[in-house]
Amino acid sequence: MIILFDGVCNLCNWSVQFIIKRDPNSQFSFASLQSDVGKSLLEKQHLSDVNSVVLIKQGKCYVESDAALEICRHLSNGWRLLTILKIIPSFIRNPLYRYIARNRYKWFGIQPSCMLPTEDMKKRFL
Repeated sequence: MIILFDGVCNLCNWSVQFIIKRDPNSQFSFASLQSDVGKSLLEKQHLSDVNSVVLIKQGKCYVESDAALEICRHLSNGWRLLTILKIIPSFIRNPLYRYIARNRYKWFGIQPSCMLPTEDMKKRFL
């Protein structure tokens, strides 16, 4: 499974670190949306102008709240319980997701460049 994320967004970078800590079997690989790999994967999935998290799992693409909840499904320590929120239709969940996404730079800040993974994390990044 591949997670594409905004590499300059602090919230997104914190989220990646959060996921890595709760992914003991290293199921997820990561690439920033800004990277050549990220751009290529988006193009292959016929996605453009995406500025939210994207999960690519078994050839299927998940975006916005669907991506976040599908990621939670695979995390340890009870985080998979959040998938119960899928009972709320995406047309209700996604406006809240988009509101947070629109304001993430203002609320959480940005980095001048994409995060550099530690040596331990490098094998998880494409």
